[in-house]
Amino acid sequence: MSQSLLKKELQELKDLQDKVNLLALSVGQLEIQKWSFYEDFKSLQKEQDNLGKKLQDKYGDGNINLEEGTFTKAK
Repeated sequence: MSQSLLKKELQELKDLQDKVNLLALSVGQLEIQKWSFYEDFKSLQKEQDNLGKKLQDKYGDGNINLEEGTFTKAK
């Protein structure tokens, strides 16, 4: 024998389910964004490494002071 829920109870359950679904969707979207940011980060690191190698070929081993824009050759 089944019993009907009150409209208020049914609506409360539906509202909670909607909130759970929205939260799950948001978590999925964040996960996708995380991977996208990770790929962007890896790409930037690769660019930085390539530029570092290019500068090393040009100037040799040493240190670059980004604030002053100077290069000090390694001893």
